[in-house]
Amino acid sequence: MSSVHVDLVIPVKSLARAKSRLLGAADSGVGDAGAHATLVLAMVTDTVRAALHADTVRRVVVVTPDPLVALAAEREGARALCDEPAGGLNAALRYGASVLRADDPGAVIGALQADLPALRPTELSAAIAAAAGRRAFCPDRQGGGTTLLLGARGGTLRPHFGPGSAAAHLATGALLLAGPWPTVGSDVDSEDDLRDAYRLGLGEHTAGVLARARGLAPVHGWRGGAPAYDAP
Repeated sequence: MSSVHVDLVIPVKSLARAKSRLLGAADSGVGDAGAHATLVLAMVTDTVRAALHADTVRRVVVVTPDPLVALAAEREGARALCDEPAGGLNAALRYGASVLRADDPGAVIGALQADLPALRPTELSAAIAAAAGRRAFCPDRQGGGTTLLLGARGGTLRPHFGPGSAAAHLATGALLLAGPWPTVGSDVDSEDDLRDAYRLGLGEHTAGVLARARGLAPVHGWRGGAPAYDAP
């Protein structure tokens, strides 16, 4: 186990605004807003749960304006900050980081995207351990985005999420992390992404939503670090 323990900030938009490209993925193209919100909330919950079960993660703060997201995060054991500072994603990350920093000025603080429903705690721990306390990031599967950003011990987070964030983080001196942790980079923005995450094995909540709504057999989901579903 790594001696580096990280406090993570996970930003989440309101469910009504999040993941518009996934509209219809939960109900075979119908596009019901309630079904969409249920899927997005499940993805967020699985991401938060996986992060909290990672050996290298000490605390998780979820920054969101959505009370349902806040409630789900707190049920998993995260701290919810029910706010959305002006300035979007990076402002939300800086806000969450400032709250964590106030509690522990020497902490290692990271940012994790909320759309990682296949995330495995062991893989997240491996990526964090590989950073060894250095400023570092994990790109998404396509290579242009960022799913995990880690600050150096006691250092500022300096997030540059958005289009081209991998190049932006690299330009700030962050170390690019690459290793056998595919679920860390498997963010979900589209139905194709969701199918790829499904093949890796979805978390309990996302797998359950899809199984109920679309009749899919959940694959290798996990609950509390243990397999929750068997492969079909």
